[in-house]
Amino acid sequence: MGSFWSGIGEAIVGFSDFICGYPLFFLLIGGGLFFLFYSQFTPIRRYGRAIRELRVRDERASGQISSLEAFLSAIAATVGLGSIAGVAIAISVGGPGAIFWMWISAIAGMATKLFEGTLAVMFKGKDSSGEVQGGPMYMITSGLGPKWRPMAVFFCCAGLIGTFCVMQSNQLTESLLTVASVPGGGSSTLRFVIGVAIALIVGIVIFGGISRIAKVASRLVPVMVALYFVLILYIIFTHLPAVPGVFGSIFSGAFNVQSAAGGVLGGIVQVALTGVRRAALVNEAGVGTASMMHGASRNSEPAREGLIAMLGPSLDSGLVCTLTAVAVLIGRTVDPSILPEGGGMGSAQGLRVAMGAFQAAIPGVGQYLLLVIVLCFSFSTRCSFS
Repeated sequence: MGSFWSGIGEAIVGFSDFICGYPLFFLLIGGGLFFLFYSQFTPIRRYGRAIRELRVRDERASGQISSLEAFLSAIAATVGLGSIAGVAIAISVGGPGAIFWMWISAIAGMATKLFEGTLAVMFKGKDSSGEVQGGPMYMITSGLGPKWRPMAVFFCCAGLIGTFCVMQSNQLTESLLTVASVPGGGSSTLRFVIGVAIALIVGIVIFGGISRIAKVASRLVPVMVALYFVLILYIIFTHLPAVPGVFGSIFSGAFNVQSAAGGVLGGIVQVALTGVRRAALVNEAGVGTASMMHGASRNSEPAREGLIAMLGPSLDSGLVCTLTAVAVLIGRTVDPSILPEGGGMGSAQGLRVAMGAFQAAIPGVGQYLLLVIVLCFSFSTRCSFS
């Protein structure tokens, strides 16, 4: 029986690795670039207007939350531990050049989110309680017709499994035990207590429904992003000589790579795949979950919601991931041993690498300051995904 379940596990991992390889690359980047050209570069041309639209309130429209709350709730879900651990993994596997491709993915993701947010408002629906809702399941049934309902049900099932946030809880527990220097990683009882405490705190928020989640997100997200920004600014100004080399390594590493299998071109593709995969886990452009928040917003103008939604990737896989990359690469200049290159690592290891980089950049308190950010990021993601 053990070998049976082990075989199933290996099959799932193999299928996941395949889907997250070239299919993901061509669908997300190819689709995003198509939307970018089709919209005549709207995410770039209308970025300023999108920011101004955040201040507009449409109280007459049906919905449960404002467009600003929908945007911040979506950001709360996407700005998670992947923005920290995922970046460390990307740099380890693909080198600093992977960050460049995360930027490209962010631009393509903005174009995708433009259409996701627009469609979410165009094809709103109502749940069994009569509440206005949105998301791919309503886009499918309302936009394509009732005969496509099986696809809508499939998305709901996949989305339910994909948003369990098990990884977020595991990484948060690992970071707490690492910073606390618990011998042996802590007992199962201690891990259970931490898990229960996390569940209770999150439960207080999510049992208040989407309105309470949105209110918590609208207060937490600006604070946690601002704190992270200030923390990275401190690292930058205390290590100014290293900053030009950090950005130089990102640009040079994006194109000047060698791969034993495919030469320079093969190396570039592998680095690009690494950056795109990690960016997809962060900004969720094309995944569909963020559009549920935008579909529940009080907004009668679909295009306006699309403009607001497109801001998301520029903030999560653009700004926040760049901040993490700068801190990790600066930390590597201080202590090269904290970031092994060319090897695979899990999310927990990625988080430990990030903590090591912050500790190297801010001796004595770096990992504790990052732990505060980790707590905020993990909490916000668990609430919004729930």
